[in-house]
Amino acid sequence: MSARTGLFLVITLSAAVPAQGQQPITNVEESLSVTGQLTGRSGPASVNWIDGGSRFSYTVTNPQTRVPEVRAFDPANGSDELLFDSRTLLVSGTNQPLRYQSFTWSADSRHVVFQTDFRPIYRHSGISDFYVYTVADGSLILAADDARTAELSPGGRRLGYERGGDLFVYDMDTRRERRLTTTGTETVWNGVYDWVYEEEFGLTQAWDWSPDGRRIAYWQTQVADVPTIQITDWEGQYPSWTVMPYPKVGQDNSAVRIGVVDVDSGETRWLDPDVTGEYLVPRIYWTSDPNTLAVVTLDRQQSHLQLFFFDVRSGERRLVMEERSEAWIDVFDFFVQVLHYFYFPEGVEEFFWISDRDGYNHVYRFAYDGRLLNQVTSGNWVVTRIEGIDPATQTLYYTGTEESPLERHLYAVRFDGTGKRRITREAGTHAIDMSPSTAYWIDSWSSRSQPKTVELWSTEGGGRQVAVLEANAQVRDFVRSTRQYSPLELFNFTTAYGVTLDGSMIRPPGFDATRRHPVMVAVYGGPGSQDVYNEWASDGWHQYLAQQGYVVVRLNNRGGGNYGRDFMEIVYRELGTREAEDFAELGRWLASQPWVDGDRMAIHGVSYGGYSVLMTLMRHPGVYALGIANSPITDWSLYDTIYTERYMGLLPDNPEGYRASAVLTWADQLQDQLLLVHSGMDENVHPQHTMQLLTALASRGKDAELRFFPPGAHGAAFDYPSYVTLTEVYTNALCEHIGTSCTPVNLNR
Repeated sequence: MSARTGLFLVITLSAAVPAQGQQPITNVEESLSVTGQLTGRSGPASVNWIDGGSRFSYTVTNPQTRVPEVRAFDPANGSDELLFDSRTLLVSGTNQPLRYQSFTWSADSRHVVFQTDFRPIYRHSGISDFYVYTVADGSLILAADDARTAELSPGGRRLGYERGGDLFVYDMDTRRERRLTTTGTETVWNGVYDWVYEEEFGLTQAWDWSPDGRRIAYWQTQVADVPTIQITDWEGQYPSWTVMPYPKVGQDNSAVRIGVVDVDSGETRWLDPDVTGEYLVPRIYWTSDPNTLAVVTLDRQQSHLQLFFFDVRSGERRLVMEERSEAWIDVFDFFVQVLHYFYFPEGVEEFFWISDRDGYNHVYRFAYDGRLLNQVTSGNWVVTRIEGIDPATQTLYYTGTEESPLERHLYAVRFDGTGKRRITREAGTHAIDMSPSTAYWIDSWSSRSQPKTVELWSTEGGGRQVAVLEANAQVRDFVRSTRQYSPLELFNFTTAYGVTLDGSMIRPPGFDATRRHPVMVAVYGGPGSQDVYNEWASDGWHQYLAQQGYVVVRLNNRGGGNYGRDFMEIVYRELGTREAEDFAELGRWLASQPWVDGDRMAIHGVSYGGYSVLMTLMRHPGVYALGIANSPITDWSLYDTIYTERYMGLLPDNPEGYRASAVLTWADQLQDQLLLVHSGMDENVHPQHTMQLLTALASRGKDAELRFFPPGAHGAAFDYPSYVTLTEVYTNALCEHIGTSCTPVNLNR
């Protein structure tokens, strides 16, 4: 069957006709609220597995008292118990309830740590005050103020935290603070990452308790040699500037080393991997032996991984395993928040590692002496995440793509690779939250035809449903009787390069295939990312555009994740080239369809998506009439070391690749309409990127429209009204340049 015929069948079978009484979305701001109505409820909020995984706590607002509560549910008997509510959590010396952003339980479920008064520093971290609540007696104490991170020891006796570049502990019995490190300065930080480590390796807490609670392993970060950037929001008579260390391509990274501090003595032992050349330390792990710390190192370009085991008593080390790649080696997956590819289960001297060494991400099982015991999973599909490990039954639970790259399912397999079975039953995309004991899991899933559904399951008997925690029946009612709604449709096509790509689209309600429609292609495109899934379509703005006559399209381009190593790593050392080819091929293919107006197509993206927009417009002019690029990278030499050098290699080794991957190189090729969006306080993709592009365009006689949001961080919008305005700006640009039945709106009325 040809790609075009396959697409025609999908469209024919799934054409959406508005039911009588269904109302269209009337404006952009309304479309943003519709997103929440289409998304539905997410089931229990702030879920924490407690009591060894036999129960989970969650937050809810009591419908009678309107008081926030923390309750515990027992899957074994269905009991639901009130643990405490905001009236219990009174700040000492006042009658004021504690206002908190988040909370975590101690490992023994006897204490709760509340994070309050959060003040952001980087995109994902900041300063907070931390209170500790003791379940047994209901006491609430302020244990750490102005701390970056805090965590109770496994036994619950001490609270560890970082403040001002040093590590401290608070003794829960004596209620006294003790300082563990004393070397913190403006340029030396103990237990803290710099911006690039936090952003590109995905962790915010740069320290970890040992399993026996006797030691803390931590990163020491030295930033004295790292160049700084300055950004401002231009407020006040004399604007203030935020200055922060930020290593750009080719510049010095922060110097990091791993220390282990004895909590009783305060003595730190430094662990030296003795690696030749520049290297990074993206991960450390305590093993099942509380005296052994695993340390992962990568060379600067992240193509050589080494795993060391250190005896923290003596500092002695041994190399357990290493891996080399012709491209790069991942240690986590940013896009689905899989923070770890190494797993060290308790009670066994074995560890598991997710690697693409055979061409697809699979699980490998190793002994502590470094011997590969066996490859646990295999096939032309990927393991996306290990969900749980049960050493008692030698069973590993994981999420994978064996059914389709567009779906996620839960599977179980024995440690030796036998007995693999799929556990989730319904087609779609399943997100799993498994209890530490692996006895239960919460499954939040959806599909093209099924809104988000949240279920509680037991692993007993191969998988038994315990309860439906959220069915979101109101979402079904909403799209059946209240609002016009176009379901997500999946398609694929084959490019001129012989590659078959998966895509999705949302078409106007009551789609008329005899009419030619404008198209908006929404893109991201970065390495390892994925935009198209078999999932419920919940973006209200996309629904609004469809109701305005647009076809909204997304694509899983080359370079993206979950289609195997070769599909992803084809972009190595030449970012932007293959992605732009695929987005241009998509545009050409769409233009060949009789129901598409090929002269009225736009491409829109944010961050790497903005970069993809610019590379597509400039490397393939004339395919899209309009590009909208928010917070785009325009020259990889202006971006951070860890991300860029992972995918582009080192600048001295790849000067031509860097030149060809820079938007600035191709500025004279712009032929189509371009809307640029950026912000002043973007510490990720600095406004420098867009400013240099504006200069390059103007010097070549080219034009672009700019919308600038001075206080905004990455993504530009800085509050709800600015987000509405930004989306209205997008909508007006589409209407002006490719719309067929609309008039741009005066946003000031």
